[in-house]
Amino acid sequence: MKKLVSLLLALALIFTLCACGGAKETPKAEEATPAPAAAPAEEAAPAGVKKLVMGTNAAFPPYEYIADDGESIVGFEVDILQHIADKLGMELEIADMEFGSVLTSVQTGKVDIGVSGLTVTEERKQNVNFTISYTTARQSIIVTDDSPITSVDDLFAEGADYMVGVQESTTGHIYSEDDFGADHVTAFFTGASAVQALLSGKVDCVIIDDEPAKAFVKVNEGLHVLDTAYALEDYAFALSKENTELLEQVNAILEEMIADGTMAAMKAQYISAD
Repeated sequence: MKKLVSLLLALALIFTLCACGGAKETPKAEEATPAPAAAPAEEAAPAGVKKLVMGTNAAFPPYEYIADDGESIVGFEVDILQHIADKLGMELEIADMEFGSVLTSVQTGKVDIGVSGLTVTEERKQNVNFTISYTTARQSIIVTDDSPITSVDDLFAEGADYMVGVQESTTGHIYSEDDFGADHVTAFFTGASAVQALLSGKVDCVIIDDEPAKAFVKVNEGLHVLDTAYALEDYAFALSKENTELLEQVNAILEEMIADGTMAAMKAQYISAD
C-alpha cells in the first residue's frame, strides 16, 4: 500500500511539472514588442538660393557678348549684374534672346531685369520701370573707308538718299526711321548682321551704339566710325512695374557702386576713357 501511495504521489508531481512547463510565458516589460515609432516630422528643406534672371541680347560688345570659349556670356553689364546678385545673395542667371524680346520678357515676368544697353525713353517707360542711369552712351555711325558720308550732317543734307542699317528695336532704329523715313532704313536682328550688310554694299551706313560700333570696326577692315555722334543717351536697366521692391534694391546698389568707384573700375576694364 505504501508503495502504491508513493507511486501515485510521484505521478501527480510529474503531471504538475509538465503542465507548468507548457504554459506560454508573458514577456517581460523590456522584452515586449515595441509599438511602431511615430514618423519624425519632416524638416523643412532649406530654401535654395534665389535666382536673379537677366534678359539680354549677348551680341552687344563690350556690354554683353559671347566669350572666346563660345559659351560664357561676359561684358560690362554682366559684371554689374553679377555684383548686384552677389549683394542680394542671389544667383545670376542669363537668358540670351533677340533684342526685341528683352523688354517684353521683363513685362511678362520671364526675366527679372532687362540688361542690353537699354536707353531710357518715354515710350518704354510706359511699359517698364527703369533704374537710375549707370552710364551715358552715344549712337554712332559706321561707314566704309571710301564712303561719301563724312559726318552726320551728310545724312540730313538736301537730296541725300542713303540706306541706313540698324539693329531691330533699338533706339538707333527708332531715331533713324523718324529722321529718314522707314523706306530709308533696313533693320537686322543683330548689329553684326547690319555691319555685314554694310560690307556687302546693301546699306550705306550703320547707326549703332558707340562701343559696339568700335568693336565691330576693330574686327572688320575697311570700316571706321564717324567722329560726330548721331545721338546721346542714358543707359539703365528695365524691371517690371510690379517689381518695385527689387527696383529699390537695385537702385541702392547702383548708387553705392557709383559712389565708391566700383562702377568706374568695372567700366575701365571694357571701355577706354577716350
